[in-house]
Amino acid sequence: MKASPTRKIGPFEVAPIGLGCMNLSHAYGAPPPSEDGERLLNRALDLGVTLLDTAALYGGGNNEKLVGRAVAHRREEYILASKCVLDMDGARRVLDGSPEAITASLDRSLQRLGVDHIDLFYLHRLDRNVPVEDSVGALSRAVEAGKIRAIGLSEMSAATLERAHAVHPVAAMQSEYSPMVRNPEMAVLEACRRLGVGFVAFSPVARGLLAGGVTSAAYAKGDIRAWMPRFVEPNLAHNLIAVRAFDALAGELGLTPAQLSLAWTLARGEHVVPIPGTTSLAHLEENLGAAGVELSADVLARVDALFEGDAVRGPRYPAEAQAQIDTELLPDEVVA
Repeated sequence: MKASPTRKIGPFEVAPIGLGCMNLSHAYGAPPPSEDGERLLNRALDLGVTLLDTAALYGGGNNEKLVGRAVAHRREEYILASKCVLDMDGARRVLDGSPEAITASLDRSLQRLGVDHIDLFYLHRLDRNVPVEDSVGALSRAVEAGKIRAIGLSEMSAATLERAHAVHPVAAMQSEYSPMVRNPEMAVLEACRRLGVGFVAFSPVARGLLAGGVTSAAYAKGDIRAWMPRFVEPNLAHNLIAVRAFDALAGELGLTPAQLSLAWTLARGEHVVPIPGTTSLAHLEENLGAAGVELSADVLARVDALFEGDAVRGPRYPAEAQAQIDTELLPDEVVA
């Protein structure tokens, strides 16, 4: 399937590949200097990226500040997405889906971003102590107030999507999706297609595993992969066997592994928009090159076959993080 020039997320038309901004401030070791992050964000817009994805959580708000500083002057060129519910209270990470917390979080995000509205605002995770209808209700009121234009959900199930969509139309579901992480195929990917909801795929290169970025468990200080069971031993050595086969297939096709992973993700449906993140200008250009790649049915099947059965070992998240995840589990999936 060849990628279309644009894809639809709710009321928005966006380029097929967006940009996840998280690792410019958060998650994979020391972030780059602010000026490098600003340069990358502007280069992404120059290259035609039209969806920028950030969150209150990332860098304790610093990622939103970075995005605002870097590209607020180019506000008409992109769809701006951010998230609430997961947030920081000083040095403490909090999960709060109450309407009061959502409203306060939104106001802080608007201030940090330096804008008067956010195009797409997600519930970052499901707060099981608050009915999703109440959380979505708060976002619905924010739409009425002109503070946001559309509502999204992140890492939630098809059943939760149905409940939320009954309160207010949901524009997007964001979940992890790549050749190595197939949970959305259990139900939510098809539910999005049926309801006309865009599906935004985060970590489409499997947190670097499918982009040549992980060859051992020697992670930098502060890298979240050091506590993800799939990325540490003994699971990592086993998982790298399939990764090396994937890398070889990419080479056979004249693609980089990241391009093969992104082209595979794009081929899962016209409602799918991957948002790879990077701190490298070269990798940014490499990733965006995948938008023009057309994979045959045979190649798609060969990619699928590499990750079948026991090819990927280890839970996706440690126990504390998994408790906040509402997505469907794969048959026989092991969780921490």
